[in-house]
Amino acid sequence: MSARPNGAYGVDAPGVPWTWGALAVVFGALAIVFAPIGAGWSIGLSIYLGVLAVVSAIGTFLYLRATFLGKFEIWSEVIDGLGLNGHEQALDLGCGHGSVTVMLARRLPHGHVTGIDLWRSVDQSGNSAEAARRNTLANNVDARITLETGDMTALPYADATFDLVTASLAIHNVRTQDARGRAVLEALRVLRPGGRLVIVDIERVPEYVAVVREAGMEVEQTRPLGWRMWWTGPWFPTKLLIASKPAGDSSAA
Repeated sequence: MSARPNGAYGVDAPGVPWTWGALAVVFGALAIVFAPIGAGWSIGLSIYLGVLAVVSAIGTFLYLRATFLGKFEIWSEVIDGLGLNGHEQALDLGCGHGSVTVMLARRLPHGHVTGIDLWRSVDQSGNSAEAARRNTLANNVDARITLETGDMTALPYADATFDLVTASLAIHNVRTQDARGRAVLEALRVLRPGGRLVIVDIERVPEYVAVVREAGMEVEQTRPLGWRMWWTGPWFPTKLLIASKPAGDSSAA
């Protein structure tokens, strides 16, 4: 089974790589303009601009690799490491084009995956339920997937509905810390006792860890995910959080 499923999955936060790519072009062009002047200051400025052009180009490459390949490699390894039995009921928050939704469904031949999203194109290029549905069809998992429109801070599901809840680069798009905390608590609420929450995200993972611990859940794992999910460089990494609801906990989080 290849890490990347069949289909088209867009570009995460598409304005970011295009900005970095444009900067690489502009800095490179300016470096070429100043180099022939020959004065000491112009040569120094040309070298400086050339370095900025190279850094911007590397950032663009890392971003595009992460969005087109790296996130699929990482999620494939994370999901395989969960030891799923194939019968789980799963929920994918902010599912977008359905990358994780489809990857889960391929590993749950007797289970079901629900993907929920607000379908905002600023978060992912070409984001729509129709685009996600085309990807479910391209991988022959359409019968095991339900796609719904909804807000992750107020999930339309009963308590203890799912065995697994995932969120890939989604919760950080919620604007305020309080609202992000509600999203995490909602994910915990709809988990069944013994169920797990798996979040792969940037920047805000320590926030989620604090919410999970305050809710009395067990943090199984939290760690950086390495260069394959660097968004422009090591200063903008992606981290993993895996938490579980105690098997004896039948209350809402």
